[in-house]
Amino acid sequence: WSLLGLGFSSSCSHGIHAMERVQTLVLGAGVIGLSCARALARLGREVVLCDLGGAVGAGTSSRNSEVIHAGLYYPQGSRKAKHCLRGSEMLRRFCLEREVPHRICGKLIVATSEAQLPELKALEMKAAGNGVKLEPLSPQQVQQMEPEVYCVEALHSPRTGIVDSHAFMQALLADAEEYGATLALRTQLRGGQVYQEGVMVELESVDSADVFTVEAQAVVNCCGLAAPRVARSLGMEPVPKAFYCRGSYYALQGGLRPFSRLVYPVPEPQTSGLGVHATVDLQGQVRFGPDVEWLPPEILPGLEVDEAAYGSHQAAAYQVDDKKSEAFYSEVRRYWPKLPDGALVADYSGVRPKLSAPGEPAADFQVASYGKLVNLFGIESPGLTSAMSLAEEVVQLVMEGGEAPHDAMQ
Repeated sequence: WSLLGLGFSSSCSHGIHAMERVQTLVLGAGVIGLSCARALARLGREVVLCDLGGAVGAGTSSRNSEVIHAGLYYPQGSRKAKHCLRGSEMLRRFCLEREVPHRICGKLIVATSEAQLPELKALEMKAAGNGVKLEPLSPQQVQQMEPEVYCVEALHSPRTGIVDSHAFMQALLADAEEYGATLALRTQLRGGQVYQEGVMVELESVDSADVFTVEAQAVVNCCGLAAPRVARSLGMEPVPKAFYCRGSYYALQGGLRPFSRLVYPVPEPQTSGLGVHATVDLQGQVRFGPDVEWLPPEILPGLEVDEAAYGSHQAAAYQVDDKKSEAFYSEVRRYWPKLPDGALVADYSGVRPKLSAPGEPAADFQVASYGKLVNLFGIESPGLTSAMSLAEEVVQLVMEGGEAPHDAMQ
């Protein structure tokens, strides 16, 4: 689809066209933008969903572990805790109703040394504060469940699962379009301005270089890595400082399938991640990751990370360094000592939009309004799980704080 295909006027080539008006413009067609577009369209609002890429969900939304999180890791009362817990329930219900492939397989969080036991106990207490009950397991109990796993103690999270993120996003898009939302791909934001009645934006077609001036009653910024840049381009100040963290994944080759559940190490304090964990996708493929690699603001001279991630220099943003394999073998063998030499192959990577610097405690999600502009900043993990719940908060802000009809969120 293109802006012209949506009926936006084209009066001259490579020029700015007459003003177009739309009720709600959603920028960014990842899982967050799709969830917001769907929820708003279900309320009967006119919604145009724009994305720079040639397909939905081509950025952060498709470069993660595809885990349905249960809500173990996040401070009580935080947005991450609230939206993960609610979003998990909404996601599971949506997947059942729309026949989106998923599986509630459960996961083990394993301590591989006595020194990790206090952190494991702290995680159990944090989960309990969020209403999530974890089952403590002895090494013998773990051996019965996952014979290949080594640990000195573990926790079992029965509500954790995996989902086909691409099928999930396609189902969200189909739902949104059924309720009248329209999609404009390969569309770039050039800038704009927030004013009392709404937001004026300039959108450019990547293919034709035509520029369209659009007046929206509300704009929702779901641009992931680029969300701070987009907010600044629309006049918002101050904007949270962005930090970028690349996480690489290695796949297990040779047809090996050592686990039936997800296996996570105990998170190391102040490491900005959950550790190199094992995930098992719906086809049984085992992957390990992500690691933590902080990126400089400019990944190439004159090219910042968020620009590279969505442009022609994606290889620079998403490259997986084969030299990391030694560190991956070391991390994985802590809980799977029998990992054979040569069994890991570099697979893919993702870049996480963070609001906390290296060494700082993980920042919470931010949902911030600036007039009729609603911004979502720092939507990293558990963003996939939280997407439908975050959309509820966005809808209430777009509707000027009014209570949204409950059936729009199901």
